[in-house]
Amino acid sequence: MSRYPSLWWEVLRLSWRTAPGLTAGAYAAVAVSVGAVAAVGLSLRATVDATAQGAAGAALLGAAGVAGAYALTLVLQDLTTELVGTVSDRTGRMAVHPRVHRDINAVQGLEHLERGDFLDRVSLVRRSTGSIARSGWNAVLAVASVLKLLVTVVLLGGVDPVLLVLIPLAAAPVWCDHRGQLLVQRAEVEGAEAHRVQQHLFDTLVGAAGGKEVRVAGAAERLLGIQARAWREAERVRFRARAFAALWTLAGWTVFVAGFTGGIALVVRLAAGGTGGVGDLVLTVMLAVSLRQTMQGTVATAAEATGMRRVIEPYLWLRDLVRAERERGAADEPPPEALSRGIALAGVSFTYPGTGRRALDDVSVLLPAGSVVAVVGEYGSGKTTLVKLLLSFYEPDSGCVLLDGRDLGRVRTAGWRARTSAVFQDFGRFHTVFRETVGIGDLPRMGDGEALREAVRAADAEALAERLPEGWETQLGRELGGTELSEGQWQRTALARASMRGDPLLFVLDEPTASLDAPSEEAIFRRYMERARAHAAVTGAVTVIVSHRFSTVAGADLVLVMDRGRIVESGTHGELLALDGRYSELYGMQARAYAPEPGG
Repeated sequence: MSRYPSLWWEVLRLSWRTAPGLTAGAYAAVAVSVGAVAAVGLSLRATVDATAQGAAGAALLGAAGVAGAYALTLVLQDLTTELVGTVSDRTGRMAVHPRVHRDINAVQGLEHLERGDFLDRVSLVRRSTGSIARSGWNAVLAVASVLKLLVTVVLLGGVDPVLLVLIPLAAAPVWCDHRGQLLVQRAEVEGAEAHRVQQHLFDTLVGAAGGKEVRVAGAAERLLGIQARAWREAERVRFRARAFAALWTLAGWTVFVAGFTGGIALVVRLAAGGTGGVGDLVLTVMLAVSLRQTMQGTVATAAEATGMRRVIEPYLWLRDLVRAERERGAADEPPPEALSRGIALAGVSFTYPGTGRRALDDVSVLLPAGSVVAVVGEYGSGKTTLVKLLLSFYEPDSGCVLLDGRDLGRVRTAGWRARTSAVFQDFGRFHTVFRETVGIGDLPRMGDGEALREAVRAADAEALAERLPEGWETQLGRELGGTELSEGQWQRTALARASMRGDPLLFVLDEPTASLDAPSEEAIFRRYMERARAHAAVTGAVTVIVSHRFSTVAGADLVLVMDRGRIVESGTHGELLALDGRYSELYGMQARAYAPEPGG
């Protein structure tokens, strides 16, 4: 809670920057509403006393004050709600939401994107940016409620100090409601995973990619059933928490109502005994009712503020993660301009979070500068994990990755990424115009027409660019009213994007042609081999090819054979065949699989 004031101040400043006029109006409405509470009470007492004394003029003047102050209170109540809601919504959409996205992308690695707890928290924060923006205004409204209570205290104390006992009794609903909201908050976090599961199933059912398979398989009803169970589980947890929260609220208001009844009885007794006037009696009744309404507003504000902990805590956790990432990279070194020795792994071991098996186990190898390195092995052998560590998506649990002898862990991550390029089997499908989809691969050169054309040529995608309805300016993606590409065309686009960077030190091709036919694959690999040699001559770049097709790795300078997280063999294609070991066995199995049947 000690960090909340700085967050509230931050979102209030964002509100002022985003909507200064509306923010000023909201501040004014809140301030005037505090004074209106005192005006109503004092005007009412003056009216009643003047009437009892037969002073008609003073009574009419007081009545006008009561009517005006009360009308102002009603107007300001609705106006404040509307202004605060509008400002919070606009600030959430235009200021907080972009900040959340920037914070997520500021974390350089991939570990957080593969962690369920991170995804649960991010999902909660992304749905609640308006609530985060409103948290600062809740603090303002809470201060206003306290000021209204102080006004009530002063006026009640003026009638009889004994009535001040109503104030602590009025705190009972606040405390009880706080207890209830803590239960609701824990339930929200507990049910976040079930909510994410049902949202994923919904997206699968309505999405174009998953929708086709679901309909062909006739699995819609089954998936709907799983989604419904996940939704019911999330709602069961929430309902139980809200039921207990309601019981806490009932207990708090029972205490206050008992004190309220006793206070009214006391003032009636004072008036009957001649100690107080009729105006004091009316003022006390009005203040008691007003106190209930003020406490109700305070409880609602406190409940909302407490309830927002469920989104504020994950938001602060995200900010802490980003801050730690920035502090870790603050003193990092720049990457080398060129490689002379190469990239080495020295005793590298790595285990994915939440698993017990090592994905890489004590791997030591040198990828010589200027070389083309092929990594082969069965699925799950550690090939892609090796690539992820080279690209600094993860840090080794032990050992280190070395760039010409320098620890990659001390090199600024963003700087290293700027000197790498990669295409993956699970490549991205960016629904933008074709020019941008390719140009994203090297943002500084997105407007360089020659660089774009060269990248498209390298990916053998020139014919694709020519066939698009609007050429380079064609919107891609049916969901945005654009042209939908085939799997192979999307893969060529990803290859072109990876070819945008002109001087990489590391170029990774992780199963880059899995969706292409054999002739296209051969042509593309031939071009990329030529490209790799050209990069090697300038910067000593290392090209790493991960492939399950052995025909594509025969031209590599070095072939690494992986099995269960270890490099079990290494050498050239010819050397490994002559060794007659694991590589030779896998190569023979694949060759036999592609060989024609006798008489076929």
